[in-house]
Amino acid sequence: MGIQEFNSLVVTNAEGLRPFAITLTKDRETAQDLYQETLYKAFAHRDKYQPGTNIRAWLSTIMRNIFINDYRRTERKRMVMDTLLYAEKNNRWSVGPEGELRLKEINTALYGLPAIFKEACFLYLQGYKYQEIAGALNEPLGTIKSRIHFAKKMLQKQLDR
Repeated sequence: MGIQEFNSLVVTNAEGLRPFAITLTKDRETAQDLYQETLYKAFAHRDKYQPGTNIRAWLSTIMRNIFINDYRRTERKRMVMDTLLYAEKNNRWSVGPEGELRLKEINTALYGLPAIFKEACFLYLQGYKYQEIAGALNEPLGTIKSRIHFAKKMLQKQLDR
């Protein structure tokens, strides 16, 4: 399938995505952003479309996956921020019956990570996906996953003391 043929196929089926975007987001502006990102990803990944398959289903799957990933990222950010706000408000972080860790200790542990791990860890805590972090840091995906894993282990050791 040629580029022109694929483009016209997507454009003719794109309008059917708008109601689905509104159903997912419940907000017109967010739905418009989701719609645009879906079309961007469809054009960027046209090589993954298999001619003869249902283009609407393919586009809807892209949209649904973008929505789910954004939702997860937002929830992860919210959880981190809620935890930090709670800890800052109460000036403590409760850790079971062993006692309490102070927010200062957590920040010290985070900022005390070796530079090679710190950058990837901070991006992860901000809600970015592994793939996005790998692209931003221009590193292989496996390297990023390893760095975040080791950063978590180091933090756990540091905070368990």
